[in-house]
Amino acid sequence: MLKVKNIHQYYGGSHILRDVSFEAPLGQVTVLLGRNGVGKTTLLKSLMGLVPIKSGSIEFDGQPVHKKTPYERARAGMGFVPQGREIFARLTVEENLRMGLAYRSASTPIAPELYELFPVLKQMLHRRGGDLSGGQQQQLAIARALAPGPKMLILDEPTEGIQPSIIKDIGRAIRRLADEGWKGQKMAIVLCEQYYDFAEELADHYLVMERGEVIARGLGKDMAIDGVRQLVAI
Repeated sequence: MLKVKNIHQYYGGSHILRDVSFEAPLGQVTVLLGRNGVGKTTLLKSLMGLVPIKSGSIEFDGQPVHKKTPYERARAGMGFVPQGREIFARLTVEENLRMGLAYRSASTPIAPELYELFPVLKQMLHRRGGDLSGGQQQQLAIARALAPGPKMLILDEPTEGIQPSIIKDIGRAIRRLADEGWKGQKMAIVLCEQYYDFAEELADHYLVMERGEVIARGLGKDMAIDGVRQLVAI
């Protein structure tokens, strides 16, 4: 679904991403790990076109997208859940979900499957986003990205600042999306995560970054054998 080949990215004179290549297959969770400041968030923003790449290519669903705008990538089926959630605090839960449908017809309904995935959102449909807990806001951010029916979901540290019980709910939702797909179609998932145990539990494939480079990769089931915990330890 996603093929990233030899991408480089700079901020001023700093070389942030160095020859990064990887693939994210349908129906599987590709986990991106690394210490703070190694370029993980920059990589995800590059995938979405929020920061430009200097060279290399990004192919999504068989088509090159590295020259497309963020909204063109979203329309192609790339869903993004940014670090820090970035929900609209003054809008209700329902209005936030409708923002995820902004490029669809005004008559497009909110998929009832969202409320099956995150039941708390249905209970709080008319509550303002800013009044939700951090964990509930994270569920809302994921649901908003899912609302238009993407083919791929990119998540940037979804467990950050979240209580353990909701971390488990989010983990179950991610695994369900990978295993069952979304609205009748298979989905690829790219998960950037600092919480090692959460990442190991979900990973079908893993990548470890250091100083803007991928220094290790492999199957999720081999993370313990490969010593990934030690590679990302602070």
